[in-house]
Amino acid sequence: MRFLVRDRLLGFGDDYWIEDDQGNKVFLVDGKAMRLRDTFELKDTRGRVLIDIHQKMFALRDTMVIERDGEPLARIKRKRLSLLRNHYRVSLADGSTELDVSGKILDREFAIEYDEELLAVVSRRWLHVRETYGVDVVREDADPALLIAVAVCVIHLAEKEREED
Repeated sequence: MRFLVRDRLLGFGDDYWIEDDQGNKVFLVDGKAMRLRDTFELKDTRGRVLIDIHQKMFALRDTMVIERDGEPLARIKRKRLSLLRNHYRVSLADGSTELDVSGKILDREFAIEYDEELLAVVSRRWLHVRETYGVDVVREDADPALLIAVAVCVIHLAEKEREED
C-alpha cells in the first residue's frame, strides 16, 4: 500500500488529504490551529477520527504522542545514545513493542522497522510530484494510519530540532 503525502503536512492548522497511489482520498489531516501544542487528527473519508497526534507538553526531550479512541497508542522521540541524529524510537502503548525509525528524515528517505523487519519505507524517490513523499507500507498486516502518523511525527520532530540548532 502506497500513500502520497504533501510536505505541507507539517503545517499545523491546515486541512488536506492523503491519497493512495491511484489518487483516491484515503485520510484527511485535520490540523488544529490556535493550540498550545502541535496537534492534529487523522480522519477517514467519512470524517471519523482514526488517530489523534499531539506534542507532549512537559517532557525533557521533544516527544509526540499518538492516541486512538482516547487511549495512548505510541510515543515518539529521538533515540538516546545514537550517533545518528536521524534515529527515532516509537514506544507502543503495550510497553514491550518498539519501532525503529532511521534514515534521512529531513530528506524524506527513511524506514520504519520492528525487530529488524521492514514495516514501511518513506521516500521521495518514486515520485515526480514536487514537495510530495510516499509512505509505502510493506507488510499487509501493518496499520497504515499508525505508520503514516509515525512518519509525520518523526518529520515534525526533526524539523523542530533543526529550527532550534
